[in-house]
Amino acid sequence: MRFFNLIMKKNADLFSALWAIVAAFGTYFCMYGFRKPFTAAGFSEIEFFGFDFKTILVASQVLGYTFSKFIGIKFISEMPYHGRAVGILVLIGFSHISLLAFALLPVPMNCMMLFFNGLSLGMVFGLVMGFLEGRRFTEALLGFLCASFILADGFCKSVGSFLLQNGVSENFMPFVSGAFFVIPLLVFTWMLSRIPQPMSVDIVARSERSPMFVYDRKRFFSKYYLGLSLIIFVYLLVTILRSIRADFAPEIWKGLGFDRKPENFTISELWVTLGIVVSSSVMILVKDNRKAFYLGLFICLLGFILTLIAVIGLQAYSLSGFWFMVLVGLGLYLPYVVVHTTIFERLLAMTREKGNCGYLMYLADAIGYLGYVGVIIFNSFVSKQISILNLFVNMVALISVISCILVVFTWIYFVKKVGDSTT
Repeated sequence: MRFFNLIMKKNADLFSALWAIVAAFGTYFCMYGFRKPFTAAGFSEIEFFGFDFKTILVASQVLGYTFSKFIGIKFISEMPYHGRAVGILVLIGFSHISLLAFALLPVPMNCMMLFFNGLSLGMVFGLVMGFLEGRRFTEALLGFLCASFILADGFCKSVGSFLLQNGVSENFMPFVSGAFFVIPLLVFTWMLSRIPQPMSVDIVARSERSPMFVYDRKRFFSKYYLGLSLIIFVYLLVTILRSIRADFAPEIWKGLGFDRKPENFTISELWVTLGIVVSSSVMILVKDNRKAFYLGLFICLLGFILTLIAVIGLQAYSLSGFWFMVLVGLGLYLPYVVVHTTIFERLLAMTREKGNCGYLMYLADAIGYLGYVGVIIFNSFVSKQISILNLFVNMVALISVISCILVVFTWIYFVKKVGDSTT
């Protein structure tokens, strides 16, 4: 009987984990259907004050997304467990209305609608993540959540390209693309709302997660400010590269000699997604929170080494453009995702500090996207002298070297601050 009960308990845990994976993956995948399809369009025939219109649109949405991240530092960190599902639907619904207004308003006034689109979508990740953190299987759950935006990024561009090739105008394409995701979004969000809160065994393994108010946030940051600053700066650099690769994918692929076949976006991201899911899921096997934290830093280091190998291979003509995009994507997403899935999660678990991952992620995201806005503005001035591909390759090489150094310093800081003994 005890053996039967054990089997039933394990099956219940497996079913609960699979339910959460499907719910989170599906919800955030659908969110991208309201955010990314417009980047498949060129908007190449429109220019204002020396800026091409696509750059203006990308900057507008990213600026809204950035404001949302700063708002989320307070909003997401203080959000109680209940009410998250309704919040997701309200925010995404507003983003879809913004896309309709984008289609109906004249150029260039409609670019402001992408600001509101980004402003509403920027807090969705934190709401979804709140259902998954603080559990024994959190790395696997968050790994699949992160896999959703890796795969969705390419898939949604494919949807956008398909609609453009079938006669939908560039202005209406983002709204039409979003309409395809409405019904599945409702289903997956309902599934999210049925996920129970972490059990006592989860709290013992990972620490209790609770809302963080102003005093809690100030106290936590002041205690670990140097280590957190190093992590956030590395995250800033990765966010810049990841966002350039995502938002200017058509231009980068064209520079590598590929045409705008919709399947290019999706197939390349399938390989990246596979690597990320495997690496994230393996982390649940590491029970010791300190070991898992330092292993996460090591994975960050490996990711940057991989991007350097990709750049060297491309410039030596020993690596094709397709595999360059795959390896750079994997190398960038390894540190980007491990911060989401492991580093902040295990930092809270090993220190047993009061808090939640939402605060740490939105602090990092706010700085990361603010930096990306600066890069978009910079690129607007240099794009006529240097191609997007050359800019991207040069930035990958430089940032990878700098990030390797920063990760090593981060490791040294936390070893001295927290130690490396078993927890």
